[in-house]
Amino acid sequence: MPKVTTIPPRKQRNHAVTSQETRRIRVAAYCRVSTDTEEQATSYQAQIAHYEEVIHRNPEWVFAGIYADDGISATSTKHREQFHQMIQDCMDGKIDMLITKSISRFARNTVDCLNYIRQLKAQNIPIYFEKESINTMDAKGEVLITIMASLAQQESESLSQNVKLGMQYRFQQGKVMVNASCFLGYDKDENGDLVINPEQAETVKRIYREYLEGASCQQIARGLERDGIRTARGYTRWHDSSIRLILENEKYMGDALLQKTYTVDFLKKKRIKNNGEMPQYYVEDDHEAIIPRALFLQVQEEIARRGSQVDCMGRRRGFSANHCFTGLLYCAECGEQFRRIHWNNRGCKSVVWRCMTRLEKKGACHARTVYEESLKQTFVDALNQLTGGSETYLSILQENMAEVIEMEQSNLPEEIQRKLDVLQKKLIECAERHEDYEEIAQEIFRLREQKEQALRENVSQQEQKDRMRELQEFLVAQPHHITEFDETLVRHLLTKVTVSSDRLDFTFQSGVTVSIEK
Repeated sequence: MPKVTTIPPRKQRNHAVTSQETRRIRVAAYCRVSTDTEEQATSYQAQIAHYEEVIHRNPEWVFAGIYADDGISATSTKHREQFHQMIQDCMDGKIDMLITKSISRFARNTVDCLNYIRQLKAQNIPIYFEKESINTMDAKGEVLITIMASLAQQESESLSQNVKLGMQYRFQQGKVMVNASCFLGYDKDENGDLVINPEQAETVKRIYREYLEGASCQQIARGLERDGIRTARGYTRWHDSSIRLILENEKYMGDALLQKTYTVDFLKKKRIKNNGEMPQYYVEDDHEAIIPRALFLQVQEEIARRGSQVDCMGRRRGFSANHCFTGLLYCAECGEQFRRIHWNNRGCKSVVWRCMTRLEKKGACHARTVYEESLKQTFVDALNQLTGGSETYLSILQENMAEVIEMEQSNLPEEIQRKLDVLQKKLIECAERHEDYEEIAQEIFRLREQKEQALRENVSQQEQKDRMRELQEFLVAQPHHITEFDETLVRHLLTKVTVSSDRLDFTFQSGVTVSIEK
């Protein structure tokens, strides 16, 4: 059992009262009326006279001034100059206490009122509300703050809901809201509409062009940094994630998908990606496009192609754009891609291409090793075979193009859109009558997917025709024998190289295949 000794308090001697102990409290008052009417003006002057008398009458108080705003609403403290000057004087140590008529006179906005009460309380400066008889520094004041915190939450929730409904209404009207200062390629005119920024638009076009030429997002970013090109915010640092967002943003083809994200916590302002939890609105041809629609869809196809690659173990394979032949060489035996590796065979260094199955599963594939220099020369031989037999290959190209034209479904997206327009009207009518519209919504989703698929097919067919014309122009413009390897021709003309034990099959993007025994 511990021993406890009580030490009694000492009797205090009567010291002379110091000047510090007799220092009186500096008190200021705040007055406000909401309108400029004559009746309110009289009330305003009466408040000032009242507080001057109250403060001067109390011997423990020193008059520290009257702060007054007239003809200004208390919904927000934004434009109340005298109010802000009073708070600043409190922070500067010029005021020890504030008095005001009521909470509503101080601030009708609960959030603002609560913030300022806490800010002043942290400086040991009480606020006395006459009507409620509340001092923010006593126990009753603590209860007030607790109640106001609850009211502030309700007010924030109500405000958040009003803002959300307002935004949804604007979305339904097809009104696109974009922060142009963070949006590369566009500015806003005096009406708030998106207009092209010519200098930044060239950067956007460069990003799309280089991506289709085989560059990775990281390579594009490093190239922009190397050339001193700045981001939309003016930074010199580019991130590959930013490049990816630019490549996937439908606004560059003149459309706009609205409500991509939504707020899940109005207090923390946390926003997450909208994966169907909230309605979305797609606005077509909202503004002038920087990237043609066909080119944009072509980039989306390339993004999907790069992201769908898997290795022989079924694992997702990262895309590499370090070499023009990357992703083009395939094994005829197992179908797996070839990987570029630096080979040191008994002190003899060389660059070769080897089947990934053979590299990762010993004995599962017997594909041969392809030396890079030999691969380059074989590609040159394939081009020369094309140009040497140009009449034969031109005939094949004509047949291929005829097949593509026959397969075209150029009117299909328009037909689907007409069906979508009818369903959209039905959806709105059902919503207004509070009827179930689940089946209509599902049909709209199905038709939208069908339309996007039709657009992709049209783009793919158009791309095929462009590649065929490109190869036609190449064959016509190459009367002489090709002697040097050009990786640009690989990126522009070639789509696949199949490696067999005795030959290499070069499949060009026009659909023509040239086989070279090697």
